[in-house]
Amino acid sequence: MSAPVVVGVDGSPSGLAAVETAAREAGARGIGLRLVHAFGWPGARVPPGAPPWNPAGAGLREMVDGTMAEAERRAGTVAPGVEISREVVAGEPIMVLEIESRTAALVVVGSRGLSAFAALLLGSTSAHLAAHADCPVMVVRGTPHPEDPVLLAVDGSPAAEGAVEFAFAEASMRGTDLVALHVWNTRTERVYDGAADPPFVTYDEDRLRDEEERLCAESLSGMRERHPEVTLHRRLVRGRVRASLIEASAEAQLLVVGARGRGGFTGLRLGSVSQAVLHHAHCPVAVVRSAKE
Repeated sequence: MSAPVVVGVDGSPSGLAAVETAAREAGARGIGLRLVHAFGWPGARVPPGAPPWNPAGAGLREMVDGTMAEAERRAGTVAPGVEISREVVAGEPIMVLEIESRTAALVVVGSRGLSAFAALLLGSTSAHLAAHADCPVMVVRGTPHPEDPVLLAVDGSPAAEGAVEFAFAEASMRGTDLVALHVWNTRTERVYDGAADPPFVTYDEDRLRDEEERLCAESLSGMRERHPEVTLHRRLVRGRVRASLIEASAEAQLLVVGARGRGGFTGLRLGSVSQAVLHHAHCPVAVVRSAKE
């Protein structure tokens, strides 16, 4: 049985948008959808008047059942052929979804939630999940436009290889173009000829740009042959990495980044660029960890 797409459900508008996105992802992949609600009592939202020793006595079970039923209805509407299962799990969302990721093809979450999912305002919960999940994580935020391309952040690092593969597959499934954006600037370590060079050393900007272009082409070469159906646009931009990606995300239906790119410290599970786009991107963001991490 194929691994399903897993989505965190809490009944919030952001959570329901995540359910619909997850259903489309499952439909495009031809796999099942698993709806998961994590009940982390006492952190969960309890109906007014509920005694703390028996929250279910005040209709909590009915509320959760209603939330899951609405999520299933939404999913069935946008992807009627997808097999849907649902599960209510006792535990904190941050741990429940991490465990679910071990047997999932993709985990989808909203950017804002209710109850224990409230930390998904891109604080510790989503950052933790993006850094530690065993599968790609998609955070639904912003306003995606289906006519726009998939945007891939290319940095040439081994840690980003999984992101490249994921982005090509997404563009193919969605029937859209792929824009591979490589941002460079003169602060890159390749400006200098050796480790002892001072920061004020002169550099050959044309040579540096050629090197960056070669790096970008090499990062994409293998996948272009595997996905000839995808129209690829390579963009080389000189600027600040985080600001350039966030700006470009305004014209994308999905931004794909690696969890930790070039220049990241060993052991740092989620890089600063990935964290920045999770907070500020104008479209959904998929964070893909390398299989080697």
